Amino acid sequence: MDRCKEPLLSNGVKYYDDCPGCKVDLRKATHKGYPIKELSLVALLVLCNSLPISSLFPFLYFMVRDFHIGKTEDIGYYAGYIGSSFMFGRFLTSALWGMASDKYGRKPVMLIGVASVIIFNTLFGVSVNFWMAISTRFLLGSFNGMLGPVKAYSSEVCREEHQALGLSIVGTMWGIGLIIGPALGGFFAQPADKYPNIFSKKSLFGRFPYLLPCLCISVIAVIVFVSTFWLPIFSLWAVSPKEYGGLSFTTSDVGVVLAITGVGLLIFQLFIFPPLANLVGAILVTRISALLTIPVLTIYPFLAMLSGIFLWLALNSASLIKNILGTSVVTGTFLMLNNAVSQDQRGAANGLAMTGMSLFKTLGPAGGGSLFAWAQKRQNASFLPGDHMVFFMLNFILVIVVMMTFEPFLPRSTNRPQREDQNESNPEQQEQRKEQEPQFSS
Repeated sequence: MDRCKEPLLSNGVKYYDDCPGCKVDLRKATHKGYPIKELSLVALLVLCNSLPISSLFPFLYFMVRDFHIGKTEDIGYYAGYIGSSFMFGRFLTSALWGMASDKYGRKPVMLIGVASVIIFNTLFGVSVNFWMAISTRFLLGSFNGMLGPVKAYSSEVCREEHQALGLSIVGTMWGIGLIIGPALGGFFAQPADKYPNIFSKKSLFGRFPYLLPCLCISVIAVIVFVSTFWLPIFSLWAVSPKEYGGLSFTTSDVGVVLAITGVGLLIFQLFIFPPLANLVGAILVTRISALLTIPVLTIYPFLAMLSGIFLWLALNSASLIKNILGTSVVTGTFLMLNNAVSQDQRGAANGLAMTGMSLFKTLGPAGGGSLFAWAQKRQNASFLPGDHMVFFMLNFILVIVVMMTFEPFLPRSTNRPQREDQNESNPEQQEQRKEQEPQFSS
């Protein structure tokens, strides 16, 4: 057959000229270095995905307040609903986007996801009421189904010894999103109040005080869109008044804390997590990180007792440690997921995983916002008063996560990369693999 190349690997695997997936495997087999171009694209896509998720939290409390739809102690309820609407939309569509990426290719799904950021994130910035804000966030989540395909792609373009780094790029750029997103939201929200010499009350950004950070993110998304052709709780707690157990932070204060955290998280994800995951395995990294997060979360309510430089040192240290451990849990889970399935199923598998994640992230902000608002009303309770109840519930969930890392819930086979794609020497399996291969090209 002239369309079939001669075997290039010692185990006799054949590669077909018109099979994009085969080209990816062939490049992995013959290229010993890092796939710099592909991982750069992954980095840009994840950054574009994370920015609109994290940027609103520094100003969400004030945005809801400006809608004038409830009392001060009820702001957490409405903020939680807005935060949940994005994840609810993603919950409904993630599996469909994952299957679409397996059938039609990763690239179209990625382009649609970036386009949704450009359109709906900008509309969110000009929201004039609660229902407009919740609707635009829901549509943003519904059409933004690129994270699952991006995770599948990042594992597919890396050789076995580089898979931890490939998936760590996802967590790394999420960390950069934690630097840029909250910083944009914190410093650029309400510009007419913060920078009256530049923005007047009658200007566009004076009429729409939360448009500027959203517009900055949309500009970044436009750049990512063009490049692709070449293929909470903390914030609500921090800005709430001290009499309700919070820290009375401003949007800029929250942006600074999250930016500092993001820098440390970036360093950890680039230089520490990949060799650590290769050394001890994804399961152990996930388990230990979840366990260590519990005592860190326990101390958060006590931070409100501090002030001045001691508060900033303790808060930044706790935030950095918590986010490093949390990202390690997420990245470890990504590794196990992609190790558990073959290449032609990774888009669907990651889509299903994003469906489950989006479901809990839908319930999380709404439930967390309601729990937060309820906790603020019970400051003098005898059992877990005030915000202690919020962080207790987070720790309860972490205990469940730790339990799920043990057998029989989690098989050991997910702990390291599998080699089933290289063992398909049967001609029928090769032909079936060719027909089912996902399309990476346009």
